[in-house]
Amino acid sequence: MFNAETPFGPILRGCMNDPEIRALLYPLLLEGVYVDELPTGTTRADVVHITPAFMHGYEVKGDGDTLQRVANQLRCYAEVYDFVTFVVTEKHLTKLLPLLPAWVGVLVVSADGLHPHRPAGYNATVERAAIASLLLLEEVKQFLLARGFSGVSTLRRREVLHFLRHTQLVPLSHLAQFARDQLTLRLPQRLLNRAERKAERSARPARPKPHRPKKRKAPKKPARAGKQA
Repeated sequence: MFNAETPFGPILRGCMNDPEIRALLYPLLLEGVYVDELPTGTTRADVVHITPAFMHGYEVKGDGDTLQRVANQLRCYAEVYDFVTFVVTEKHLTKLLPLLPAWVGVLVVSADGLHPHRPAGYNATVERAAIASLLLLEEVKQFLLARGFSGVSTLRRREVLHFLRHTQLVPLSHLAQFARDQLTLRLPQRLLNRAERKAERSARPARPKPHRPKKRKAPKKPARAGKQA
């Protein structure tokens, strides 16, 4: 399995943050690969587990996170992933459950590790255009050209997505399989790019702290002489 750069060996204390929770999640993602921070619609999925048979999106909510973006995250994930699971600390569980449909899975983080609150069910709301949005435009065109859609070679992205929203000629299962294959093939380069960016940031000299001139103290006003009797 290809691993995104992550901290391991989390310290289980009273407060659980995102890196610690991910370190507990990764060993559960058997087979295939997983991708961190995959752009999905107008948000990013924290972790996406990709196998030859499915894509499973995970959203992590640590103690320091809020639930303000859950509605948008869920909308974006529901258009793309075969399964969706929220991984949350016990702090969030009571408020989160009413926000999620029954098919969304929930894992709960405690001092003992990750525990299933309920398993993820199959998501039947995946859309062609949303899956295609995970890919580069040229990759989508490559898929369509290979299936005889010669007229797509000069189309712009919005035109290709419009076509996929309205056509019944492209089997959803075939496009989803192509997306899984492409994302898996792309992962080593993605990790290499991330490592290079990290090395560049580490090599940059630390920025000196801006010099702030000290404020001059205003001279004390001389005390007024008291009135003479």
